[in-house]
Amino acid sequence: MSGKVVRGYIVAGMPHPLLAPERSPAWQKLRAGYDRVRAELEATDADLLVLYSTQWPSVIGHQLQADPEPEWVHVDPEWHDLGDLPYRFRIDAGFAKEYEACARARGLHARTVAYKGFPIDTGSIVALKLLNPDNRLPATIVSCNMYADRAETLVLGKAARDAVERGGRRAVAVAVTALSNRLFTHEIDPREDRISSLKDDEWNRKLLELLAEGRLEDVAQLAREFSAQANADSKLKAVWWLASFLGQHNDYEGTVFEYQPVWGTGAALVGLAPSTRPAASKEFDEEDVEVFRGDRNVLSAGVAPGAPAPADPAPRAGGAPAAAPASAPSSAPGGEVVMASGAPAPVGAYPHARRVGDLLYLSGVGPRQPGTNAIPGGPVRDAQGRPQAYDAAAQTRATIENVKAILEAAGSSLDKVIDVTAFLIDMDRDFAAYNAVYKEYFAPVGATRTTLAISALPTPIAVELKVIALV
Repeated sequence: MSGKVVRGYIVAGMPHPLLAPERSPAWQKLRAGYDRVRAELEATDADLLVLYSTQWPSVIGHQLQADPEPEWVHVDPEWHDLGDLPYRFRIDAGFAKEYEACARARGLHARTVAYKGFPIDTGSIVALKLLNPDNRLPATIVSCNMYADRAETLVLGKAARDAVERGGRRAVAVAVTALSNRLFTHEIDPREDRISSLKDDEWNRKLLELLAEGRLEDVAQLAREFSAQANADSKLKAVWWLASFLGQHNDYEGTVFEYQPVWGTGAALVGLAPSTRPAASKEFDEEDVEVFRGDRNVLSAGVAPGAPAPADPAPRAGGAPAAAPASAPSSAPGGEVVMASGAPAPVGAYPHARRVGDLLYLSGVGPRQPGTNAIPGGPVRDAQGRPQAYDAAAQTRATIENVKAILEAAGSSLDKVIDVTAFLIDMDRDFAAYNAVYKEYFAPVGATRTTLAISALPTPIAVELKVIALV
């Protein structure tokens, strides 16, 4: 029988809701939210909990708890005043070994740990005590490698899925993580606990809105931007892992059980269940990776797990590198690379722009919206490739606004544009609308322009601009 992941959860790992819920209305609400999550979990037919905890950092590879019955008394190093955390857990050592083997088959460094007294982290203890207090389900815990980036974390999640499917298990994936992770550095009255930054709170709520709609992969795609804006917990690696383990799409039923502060951090309890509704057409920019071959050399789909890798693997065709979250240019040979946080992430291995001397060269820019990748005016085709009605004027306006964001991130502006090359997929249909909007922005500028008709663009858009500007 093939196994499956029946549910996924994001849960908060700070000890306050477990050890001192009565001290703060926020912590008390989180404790009640945990009770609701536990009730839902107990109603499933799951036979295994698989935890990934950002509070268990590792340096060399990924470690898996494999002691069948770890027992100890833990004291959180930051919150020791809240009291002891004695524990005795039921660990599925056989699954941990299978997970280790699957991780190694995908190119990861992984090992199990199984000896008396090996410490279990606060986040895992809190999650297991509140979700599985009677050890009804066996569990496995995997560490969060502090140096792993997206590619390695995705492969780790896929290895977990391999192990579940091979073993015929019905697993629940539990990502133990905060959202924003900016703690107060001074004593506060617990009764007045709040998210430490209004900006963090705003970003937390954006992510939770997407998660409530079941848009897990959209949230995973936003992880880098979120980390730049809201001081994310471990770059939101736990969400990368969860999305990879569950399946990288937006086809889920999402439930936000609770969202509250814990000493300034954003603590949330979220459930994700597979949905039967059709998946929405979405556009993803971040890379996908099947086999890990190092931080700067990863293999794409097409290499079966466990199969020998080519001697000189190449990045996935068309895969996007990590977009730099900062708006400022960064040094690079041959000029300065510009990545603008206010513009949509590139869909390939290129920056938003490169500055050489007094000139700024922009890569092709389309109308996709930063963060959501929505296309103003609608896409030109649906996920099945069927033509759709769209508004060329709306797309043109959004494209120029994206150009503006990149220019301003590089210290330039629209009035410094000196040359524009425009690409239209339907010259006869769209030229008039595109030209009218273009005139609004560029008539006073007097930039030279060339407009070309092409058969298609890499994403379902009708308009793209390539720009050269003065800095």
